[in-house]
Amino acid sequence: MSTPTTEHLAAGRTADVAVAGLTKAYGDVVAMADVDLTIASGEFVAVVGASGCGKSTLLRILAGFERATAGTVEVGGTAVTGPGPDRGVVFQDYGLFPWLSVRENVAYGPARKKLPKAQVAELADRFIAAVGLTRFADTYPAQLSGGMQQRVAIARVLANDPSLLLMDEPFGALDALTRADLQTELKRIHTETRTTVVFVTHSIEEAVYLADRVVVMTGGASHGVPGHVQAVVPVDLPDRDVTSPAFNEVKRTISDLVHTVAAPA
Repeated sequence: MSTPTTEHLAAGRTADVAVAGLTKAYGDVVAMADVDLTIASGEFVAVVGASGCGKSTLLRILAGFERATAGTVEVGGTAVTGPGPDRGVVFQDYGLFPWLSVRENVAYGPARKKLPKAQVAELADRFIAAVGLTRFADTYPAQLSGGMQQRVAIARVLANDPSLLLMDEPFGALDALTRADLQTELKRIHTETRTTVVFVTHSIEEAVYLADRVVVMTGGASHGVPGHVQAVVPVDLPDRDVTSPAFNEVKRTISDLVHTVAAPA
């Protein structure tokens, strides 16, 4: 898919995130404990770690899909007590309505808000263009590739103007070329909208390529230690050339941390 030729997106709403003392237990099993994390408004933060360390649990709590056992979570200064339109979520499975066209899928949220029809149409067209799918606006999901369906899912969330975009392994099921293409598109869209992003991934390279900072989580029930934040690594690179020595040094640092299992401080 070629880079879409469209005017820059207007900056949307954005919010900071504050997590303090976050703990999540399932019965007698403490899955995650004492997680503290602050994310600045407009920042792109990736979360990496082995399976079971609590990455997706943290994301679901931020989304309001799960309640914390202890601790506090605030988005834009407001406590998270459940799902809300200020937070948009993109999962690995696209979750599109198969009976709606691309345009209708993207317009669904704004239409539900009862915005004027002209504004709904403008929002749908703008974000469909942003993900490079204008030619496919009247196509149905079953007629699209996996990568194209994920583009629709991203456009649909962005059309709702969330202040926080939560992404859980959104590119994990895609082939390498499509994944790289969507990484580039997401980076461009974030630059233009400055929406705050929390991006969960198993790929350290993906995290370093996309993020301003990488949160490394370790532990989990299989290690006998609650999942926790092991370190937060800033990605201060002049460019994101994945072949450069500097890029690979950051990757090695994060890889070493991912494989470190210690009790939370």
